[in-house]
Amino acid sequence: MRQVTMGKRWTDCYARSREKTHRSLFLAILLAYTGVTGGPAHAADTRQAFNLNSPLWLMAVGQLQVPGSRYENGKRSQHREDCSATLVAKAGAHRANTIITAWHCLEFYLDLSKTISFTLLEPSGQTLTREAYRLADGGGMHNDWAILRLYQPIQRSQVAGIALHPARADPQQPITMAGYSRDAGMGQSGEQLSYDANCSIIAQTGDSTDSNCLAHKGASGGAVVQLSLQGQALYAGVISRGDSEGLSIYVPVSRFRSALTQHMN
Repeated sequence: MRQVTMGKRWTDCYARSREKTHRSLFLAILLAYTGVTGGPAHAADTRQAFNLNSPLWLMAVGQLQVPGSRYENGKRSQHREDCSATLVAKAGAHRANTIITAWHCLEFYLDLSKTISFTLLEPSGQTLTREAYRLADGGGMHNDWAILRLYQPIQRSQVAGIALHPARADPQQPITMAGYSRDAGMGQSGEQLSYDANCSIIAQTGDSTDSNCLAHKGASGGAVVQLSLQGQALYAGVISRGDSEGLSIYVPVSRFRSALTQHMN
C-alpha cells in the first residue's frame, strides 16, 4: 500500500509538472539525451551504489521515516512515508542539527507525538539515528521543501553536513542527485543509497529545476549537489518528483534560502 501510494505521487506530480513545460523543447532534449528516436524514452540506469570509494559528502544523505495517517475508503488508516533527507551545515561548523526534505514527505504527519526518524551511515559502517521535528515548509507541491531540526546534533567528526550553494546551480555544470530510491534494482527497495553523478540541468523555472538525473520514489527529499571550482560539495536543492526514467525535478535551495538561513544555527 505504501509503495503504491508513493508511486502515484511520483507519477502524478510529474504529470502536473509536464503541463507547465514546453513539451516540444523538453522532448527534444530528453530524446537527445537518451538516444531514443521514437517511442517512449527509457534511460539506462546511470546511478551508482554508495560504497567506500564514493564521495564522502554522500554520508550526509540519510533515510527519513515519517509516521502519518490519512483517510482511505471512508476511514483513517496509519501510513508511514519513507523518504530521504540531507544534513546541512554552515561552512566550518563543528556540528549540524538541520536537515532538509520534501514537503510531501510530511504531508500526512498529523500526530506530533509520533517520532520522525532520520538515519545516516557513519564512516565506520554503523548507523546513526536521530529524532527530528519540523521547523518550516513550503506548504504544498508548488513549494516542495521542508526544514527539520534534530533534537540531538551530529558532530562533524561523525558525519559532516553539506554547505549551502551560494547561488542557484550553474546549468552549464554537472550536478549529482542522491537518495534512497525504493526500486528493486540499485536502490534495493530503499535500503541502498544510490546517486547519479555528472547528470545535467535541462530546464529552470522560478520554483523548480528539471534534470536528466535518474531517481525513483523514495529519493524524494534527497540531495542535489554541485561541486565548486575548488571541488567542495555544495547543496543545490531538494529532490521533489520525477518519472523514474531520466527526468527528476528538484526545488533549488534559492527558493527557500531565507527560511533556511533563519533556522540554521
